[in-house]
Amino acid sequence: MLNRKQCLLKRHRQQKRWGLGLFALLTLASAGVSLWLPPVLLLLGWIAHEAWLADHLFYSPKSDYQYRFPESTPQFQVRCIEGVLQVEGDWPNADTLILSWSINSSFWGWLRDPQVWLGEDRQDFERGARGVRYLNLSGQQQALREGRLKLSGRFCSLADTGTLYTFQNPDYTQQRLLIIAPHADDAELAAFGLYSRAKDVHILTLTQGEIEAKKYQRLGLDTAQAAQLKGRLRTWDSLAIPLWGGVPQQRCLQLGYYCLRLPAMLAEPDKVFGSLESGAQDTSLARRYNAYRLPGDTGQPTGHHLLADLKAILEQLRPQVVITPHPELDPHTDHIAATHALLQAMESLEYPPWTLLLYANHLHDNDRWPMGPADGGIALPPSLEPLPADGLWSPVLDPQTRHDKAQALAMQHDLQGKVSLKHQVRRWIQAVLTGRRWPITGENEFFRKAVRRHEVFWVRSLSPPQAHKL
Repeated sequence: MLNRKQCLLKRHRQQKRWGLGLFALLTLASAGVSLWLPPVLLLLGWIAHEAWLADHLFYSPKSDYQYRFPESTPQFQVRCIEGVLQVEGDWPNADTLILSWSINSSFWGWLRDPQVWLGEDRQDFERGARGVRYLNLSGQQQALREGRLKLSGRFCSLADTGTLYTFQNPDYTQQRLLIIAPHADDAELAAFGLYSRAKDVHILTLTQGEIEAKKYQRLGLDTAQAAQLKGRLRTWDSLAIPLWGGVPQQRCLQLGYYCLRLPAMLAEPDKVFGSLESGAQDTSLARRYNAYRLPGDTGQPTGHHLLADLKAILEQLRPQVVITPHPELDPHTDHIAATHALLQAMESLEYPPWTLLLYANHLHDNDRWPMGPADGGIALPPSLEPLPADGLWSPVLDPQTRHDKAQALAMQHDLQGKVSLKHQVRRWIQAVLTGRRWPITGENEFFRKAVRRHEVFWVRSLSPPQAHKL
């Protein structure tokens, strides 16, 4: 069965084919006017597509974002008076500040990405955006409290009033943390800033990430050999790169399961699921550097072993906080399955974690989120139906940490290399016509999306801390 994102992409492509078909008919009709007109129209149409129609945006930009937060979340009315935000009432100290505000794209906001400026921080939205959006003010509490935080829009107009939501969290970096990474690089994309400050953290990578290894076939390898090499390289990435953020190899675990196989493993836990491309069915080689003995060390990639591994790790490490993909927001099938497997493994634990911190490295509806250039803030992602009423924690990354995060991504083999010529041309057209910019740290889109002023986690409480025996 197709997942939601695949269904949305299929519908998007169908609509695009209808549009292209109509444009082709109009172009052919223009041949009756002049023979040179059709090729000119085709060229202009292609440029317009690359500049303004190439984004995978699977919802109307005129839709309101819809979020509901826990009922206990403090909220306050905010006014913008002469370009400065003023909060009504006495509001508490908080580490995470989210501002609900309505925006309305101007004419230019249909051609260029609408920008909302909060002091020196820029947060971008969809072209043609109109409706409620959720801005991230985390890290700007002092300026807001002192009446110095300016709000302005570019290529859009802004409402005069909005709502401020405040979240106060414990310092999770001082608790025992376990990061679940379905693939090498997921921990760095979502939580490098968090784990580089953490006092006690382990990183658990579930798969080798061996598929889509065509670039390694240039070395003269066949499909299986290329996938095996990529799996070995990304396994190494998962164990070695966290050291750049201060996490020693002994605190990094690799289970060696195979990419895109986790959902099937959970559905048929007795069955062996080898690699889709390399043909391998033995996970033991990927586990040889693990500091802990696990039930799945026999090497069989089955759902039973996956659940037993997770349970054994949770029992040995007793994490107070687990960082894992958001099962409602992140559409990657391995990411969804990773969190579902974690929840199953937690069911019979004597010492369950207190908290889940949920992250989204991908989205169903918008491939560009977080929108805008690198180093900007992260506004909340589009949510057209209310998500579970989770809290939020959005730690701020200083410039040095952002530089380090970019270099951690640059070490990842899957994020290296140049984008295709097609995408290079598209980026050049968008730079000229829409003003978009990409960072010089790397060409992969994640260098723009992940290296930001904030990291964002949805906070889901599991049990009261006093119930956790230390």
